[in-house]
Amino acid sequence: MSYVEVPGAKVPIRMWTDPASVEDSAMRQLQNTAGLPWIKGLAVMPDVHYGKGATVGSVIAMKDAVCPAAVGVDIGCGMSAVKTSLTANDLPGDLSKLRSRIEQAIPVGAGMHREAVDPGRLYGFSETGYADLWQRFDYIADAVKFRRDRALRQMGSLGQGNHFWELCIDMPDSVWIMLHSGSRNIGNELADFHINVARGLSHNQGLVDRDLAVFLAATPEMQAYRDDLFWAQEYAKYNRAVMMSLSKEVIRREFRKAKVSFEQEISCHHNYVAEERYDGMDLLVTRKGAIRAGSGEYGIIPGSMGTGSYIVKGLGNEKSFNSASHGAGRKMSRTAAKKRFSARDLAEQTRGVECRKDAGVVDEIPGAYKSIEQVIDQQTDLVQVVAKLKQVICVKG
Repeated sequence: MSYVEVPGAKVPIRMWTDPASVEDSAMRQLQNTAGLPWIKGLAVMPDVHYGKGATVGSVIAMKDAVCPAAVGVDIGCGMSAVKTSLTANDLPGDLSKLRSRIEQAIPVGAGMHREAVDPGRLYGFSETGYADLWQRFDYIADAVKFRRDRALRQMGSLGQGNHFWELCIDMPDSVWIMLHSGSRNIGNELADFHINVARGLSHNQGLVDRDLAVFLAATPEMQAYRDDLFWAQEYAKYNRAVMMSLSKEVIRREFRKAKVSFEQEISCHHNYVAEERYDGMDLLVTRKGAIRAGSGEYGIIPGSMGTGSYIVKGLGNEKSFNSASHGAGRKMSRTAAKKRFSARDLAEQTRGVECRKDAGVVDEIPGAYKSIEQVIDQQTDLVQVVAKLKQVICVKG
């Protein structure tokens, strides 16, 4: 489908979904966003749903301003995937041992490594820029500097909530590794710190929603946020890269006889800021629950823990600011999901997937998410499907 345009105070709201299907709370957020003085464009993805301040599944283009809540509290959160030389026939009938090996190698939930991972010892890890990342740590916000040891030991860890590690099979039966994670606790604390700073600035006092507070160009607050933001985005990128290397090591050990090889990795942020140019203007584009989908660029759009996921190639649609959805998107809150579904429902909806099936992850049940197939169908002018994957193992915190 193409987009539907809904009037907004400063800019129209371009929606790649039926506006009637969007909950009232999210529509109010979108209208608030469309009325910001600095906004130059707003695109809404088919996985749109209510979020803190800015709506999840929104792409916001501003001139000389950036809204930290439009990035989200998990700065740099995103996806990585790699196709292996394994096929479905190489996998054992019982996948529980392989799942256990991954959970031993990659801490989940609030966990972290006992000692910081040495990337130099990891299979296939590129250290370019990694040392510089930690040299720049000394310049991030004083409020989080005491977290250095924790940030080091959380590098290469999964987290919780909707973060996951999966082993998937595509339609020709090739095996893929796919994972979803971000900047862990350090990114969350940096985001909260800067959102609170922005809320206190004088130019934000008249906003309808103070959670949409922005930093303005050529101010020390903006410079401090940009420095910390880009640092956290890099941390998230390396976090996924470390986990992918750890994953490859596990797979190579478990399938020694197959002499496993790996194709080029695909990786994309979906909570981040980029400097991009549209309509002759240099803009700051925030994608919160959206990936960049420039012409020919590869991306990953996952479903829920019992459904399929998609590898896509961007079509470069500037009406969406070269963006696409980041996943299926929730259709109900975590609280509502826990009230509606049971562990038995979870086991039924994840049948055939080696994963947790207990009450602790019921809020991640497939029934709490929109149909990934419908979400893909709503953005055929944004991306082209390259491969459809179905998970056989799903690891969650």
